[in-house]
Amino acid sequence: MNGRTRLLLAVVCGVAVASVYAGQPVLGPMGHDLGVPADSLGWFVATGQLGYLAGLVLLVPLGDLLDRRRLIAAHLALVAAGTAITAAAPVAWAAFSGLAAAGVFAVVVQTTVAYTASISPPAERGRNLGIVTSGVVIGILGARVIAGVLADLWGWRSVYLALALLAAVLALLTLTLLPADVRPDPARYGQVLRSFGGLFAQPVFLGRGLIAFFLFASFGTLWSGMALPLAGAPWHLSEAQIGLFGVAGLAGALGAARSGRWGDAGHARLVTGLALALLLASWLAVGQLSWSLPLLVLGVILLDFAVQAVHVSNQHTLTAAIPDRTSTTIGAYMVFYSLGSALGAAATTALFDAAGWIGPTVLGATLALCALATWAFSAEVERNRCQPPAGRRVRGRLAARFGSSHST
Repeated sequence: MNGRTRLLLAVVCGVAVASVYAGQPVLGPMGHDLGVPADSLGWFVATGQLGYLAGLVLLVPLGDLLDRRRLIAAHLALVAAGTAITAAAPVAWAAFSGLAAAGVFAVVVQTTVAYTASISPPAERGRNLGIVTSGVVIGILGARVIAGVLADLWGWRSVYLALALLAAVLALLTLTLLPADVRPDPARYGQVLRSFGGLFAQPVFLGRGLIAFFLFASFGTLWSGMALPLAGAPWHLSEAQIGLFGVAGLAGALGAARSGRWGDAGHARLVTGLALALLLASWLAVGQLSWSLPLLVLGVILLDFAVQAVHVSNQHTLTAAIPDRTSTTIGAYMVFYSLGSALGAAATTALFDAAGWIGPTVLGATLALCALATWAFSAEVERNRCQPPAGRRVRGRLAARFGSSHST
């Protein structure tokens, strides 16, 4: 895992995930052009997220069976096809179809993350995951900036056309530059799918998954709804100006890039708790959007720092606990991410239409509080299950010896 490989994998993640989120700053123009009512605009993002969910279940486990390099290239080519369909869509159903297709194959992100974890030495896994995962955050947040500028210059369709071209070029580069990743002893697809379902019965996996569900529902609540009040009174910002808020989010997320190294040092659980508390606090600032843009910027920075820190810590914890099935584990974990993001995207526009910005603010803060409560309740389970078996045996012997000497 050299610097060139890390950079390429980070760019792959960024472009793929941008295909799901690029519509957030241009929801208004998309809806106007395609005849979608205001209270349903969130479905432009939620459709991609639901497609993403299907891909997580059906496609990501293939990474534990097949050469991940070829999977990455094939999925990128299909992301290019989906975004091209969206760019050319004459009516709403065609755009939704293209977004769903792009979302299904955007799970190349998880294949890329699993590839990174599998080829990284254990002492560097967190660092490499932090760098490659930063590409996801750059894609989610940087896409808003670029999408806003492109939409102002050439309309919202140019955003999806640019993504289609980038994904096609990256498909060729991954085949050329990444080493092959052949499975030495592949299982059957049915076996992998059964193991996928079995993960949901593991307490550590379930705890981290529920944290991700609430985390990304809170994240989606902000980023899928924020464009609506900023485009209205009293701000009346353009798509390009709204997209610039992605710079603030990007600064916050990149500030959390070291969270992978904190995980390598054994502090993943502590980092998660502190970051979730910060996520809850960020909504106090975000809630002031109606009268203060500086406080909104502060809230965006804090929220995206927290989300990135928790996300990297979650993946580090799970790939360390289940190292032999990285693709399946990451794919199953991201089911929670996809469901949470879709919930946030669909709910925030409906709440804003009904109650103004106070509705999404209360929802986002409540979701952050649920994530923090889940972290607190899963503490003992995670300490016991994530400790290596030998360590648990030693601790058990020490506890028994202490108990017997104490009783005498």
